[in-house]
Amino acid sequence: MPRQILTLLILCFGCAGLPALSKEWFGIQVVDESTRRGVPLVTLTTVNQITYTTDSAGWIAFHEPGLMDREVFFHVSSPGYSIGKDGFGYAGIKLTPKLGEKVEVPILRLNLAERMYRITGQGIYRDSTLLGQPVPLPRANFNQVLGQDSVQAVRWKNRVFWLWGDTERVDYPLGHFHSTCAWSDLIEKGGLSVEEGIHLEYLTDDQGKLRHMMPSQEPGAVWIFGLLVVADADGKDHLVGHYGRYKDLGTRLEHGICEFDEAQGIFVPMVLLGDEFEWQHPQGNAFRHTEAGADWFYFGSAFATTRVAATYADVMNPGSYEALAWSSKEKDYRWQKALPPVSQATEAALLAANQMPAERALLQLQDALTSKAVRIHRSSVAWNLHRRAWVMIGTQEAGEESHLGEVWYAEAATPSGPWKKAVKVASHPRYSFYNPRQHPFLQQQDGRVLYFEGTYTQTFSGQPVKTPRYDYNQLMYRLDVDDMRLAPAQLKVPAGEIQKTNLSQ
Repeated sequence: MPRQILTLLILCFGCAGLPALSKEWFGIQVVDESTRRGVPLVTLTTVNQITYTTDSAGWIAFHEPGLMDREVFFHVSSPGYSIGKDGFGYAGIKLTPKLGEKVEVPILRLNLAERMYRITGQGIYRDSTLLGQPVPLPRANFNQVLGQDSVQAVRWKNRVFWLWGDTERVDYPLGHFHSTCAWSDLIEKGGLSVEEGIHLEYLTDDQGKLRHMMPSQEPGAVWIFGLLVVADADGKDHLVGHYGRYKDLGTRLEHGICEFDEAQGIFVPMVLLGDEFEWQHPQGNAFRHTEAGADWFYFGSAFATTRVAATYADVMNPGSYEALAWSSKEKDYRWQKALPPVSQATEAALLAANQMPAERALLQLQDALTSKAVRIHRSSVAWNLHRRAWVMIGTQEAGEESHLGEVWYAEAATPSGPWKKAVKVASHPRYSFYNPRQHPFLQQQDGRVLYFEGTYTQTFSGQPVKTPRYDYNQLMYRLDVDDMRLAPAQLKVPAGEIQKTNLSQ
């Protein structure tokens, strides 16, 4: 489209349909041209390198002395989105900023998944607020939180319980490293609609500061994964997970199984594990599944290859955990307790050594369009009723555009596979988007529309510049699984073949 026509369209879009604007700013709203929803994380940069990034509603509040009331060129960039280039190859737009006025800039979405909003951190709707525009959150999800890493979320006590690993605070760069938690209301219990956002109520101490959810007198960061809710023999629910205390990413000092103590309002260690228990505990993203009349918790890190019977006694007993391993004798996979779980790499080695028939492979995921191998770093697996299949949202390790920022969609007939074809649904070039998490409690239309989030961060990316406000925070995406572009990765499931499963997690 010629730049002059695009500029005219943008100015026309800005003439109607938007609320009155503060007269102290010039408002720029970048919107998805297909949904007309504001796009978060779009960067506009002037010729002299002044940079602005849209808030979660797609707004930028602009007031730059020397650049008002004159034509200004803005370079436009956003991971997974695009705008047309001019004859010199510049992707951007010319605008004439005037106080009290506004424009709407449509942008083309390349990602299959639509970026919805930032969930954590400061200034989620900063520019919307400055411009006097309505914002969906009754109050900001701030509480001194500047950044949060690696989310866990479960339904518990008719609400949603959220947990993150490290948390960056306003008062010191090293932040808060003993896990942070919050509550939110379910949509059916009066919570915000998922299109609007997640209203978090952080757990705090007596001084109103973020509560250390697993305090320790010993040094090191404490991280909790594999969060789940399980009932004991008397029917009482317990919130349980696996904790690890780390000196650094590669040095674990202590680990075990922990439980939330309601009287103290913190997690406490219940079972201390030795280093020999590498996989016999909750981990990654836990989900519950009923199979042949038995209830199990499956645990997905890269793939769901460990499980335990869904009873409190079994969850707390490392001897009850099972791993999926290849039996050379039986020439098949089996659940057992002696050997560690299969990985994508060990399965590939078995195939290369002709010790496994190709048709029995479970984890050799490939790009459905190029047949290139897709190595999964972390994933989230959930049953999708609409698709009548298990759906994986996984982040690729060592992707072409980013080391940990490429997000893929795949389907399988069982929680553990076989995972064969995948389609990329989101890309974050030269940035990370790791530890993705699907939220089944947010699904719409029986899973036709699913929601997932992950940690958007410069860490591990090689990118020298951090994105202001967005870095080291959680981004929410939504995906319509009826998008025809997903078809190459989808199973052909006969109508009526619905696998029964427990979706409480």
